Amino acid sequence: MRWSEMSTRRRGALVVPGCAEIALTSAVAVDLAFRPQDDVRGRKALWWAGIFVQPVGPIAYLLWGRRRPRS
Repeated sequence: MRWSEMSTRRRGALVVPGCAEIALTSAVAVDLAFRPQDDVRGRKALWWAGIFVQPVGPIAYLLWGRRRPRS
């Protein structure tokens, strides 16, 4: 189905999650870029590859890839 043939509702159903996915991946990429290696679980290079596996990569990084701040 072409974009021009889609209803407004269907277009929104594609655009909204797409924008959310881009925003989440961008936020995770910024966090990973500026976070020191000591504060990342595993190798940063693997997390870089992993965050582009949508949608689980960015979520996995947020849940398991970052070390918690030390008190």
